[in-house]
Amino acid sequence: MPPSPPPHSNNFLVAFPIPHVLLLTLNRPEALNSVTPQQQQELRLVLDWFDVTDELWVLVITGAERMFCTGVDLKDWNQRASANTRTDQTDIVANTNGFASLSRRDSAKPIIAAVNGGAFGGGMELLLNCDLVVAADDAKFALPEVRRGVSALQGGIPRLTQIAGHQRASEMLLLGRTFSAKEAYAKFGFINFLVPQSSVLSTALDLAKEIVTKCSPDAVQATKRALLLAEDHQASIAGGASSRESDGLFGTEGDALNMQEGLLSFVEKRAPVWKNPRSKL
Repeated sequence: MPPSPPPHSNNFLVAFPIPHVLLLTLNRPEALNSVTPQQQQELRLVLDWFDVTDELWVLVITGAERMFCTGVDLKDWNQRASANTRTDQTDIVANTNGFASLSRRDSAKPIIAAVNGGAFGGGMELLLNCDLVVAADDAKFALPEVRRGVSALQGGIPRLTQIAGHQRASEMLLLGRTFSAKEAYAKFGFINFLVPQSSVLSTALDLAKEIVTKCSPDAVQATKRALLLAEDHQASIAGGASSRESDGLFGTEGDALNMQEGLLSFVEKRAPVWKNPRSKL
């Protein structure tokens, strides 16, 4: 048994179903497992602990009930924006590891996503940073940020482009459409295994067990590090998050009008009314 994890949080569940395997379950089903800044800070603590705990070799992440993760809690974000609290990229990301402290995490340990339901926005960016993805055959996937006045800048854009190619990635990123699991599996290539919903977690845990029982943890971590170096995606991620275009999304009140409109229209359940973006020249 590994050392004790950080303090308990009701926002996620920690379990050790197999020796050397950490199972992390996002646990806000009443909010469709969306993530708040407070939860991101809590996740940072447990994921930092996972990275430095030698006894833990593999992470499996899933969501409570029949939802994986719907990204940022937009209702919470809109409330903070309406209250004139600081609402920018630093607030949403909470740390350099990106959304949920995982979408940009540079870990040499394998991460397996058990996608038992929908994965939207930040939830998609999170799973795109996983090494293996097991998905329910009735799950839904989307990067709808452009329909909310924001952008998928927490690692999703370069990773999806690398996996699917420019035109396929553009279909998901520029249209913001929702795709079925079968479409996502056939078209975009980020799903390894498509299984019935009831088999998602057991399949993910079987993969984790295969890694920890049949493969050297040193060799696995060295191999994953080599994979990350081969992809060389960090520069692309950093460049997208610091571009002039992204600055306008999270800038001053005048610059962030479309972000505010995207959040408000979501809360009010209506179509957004977009404004012309300001010139960045």
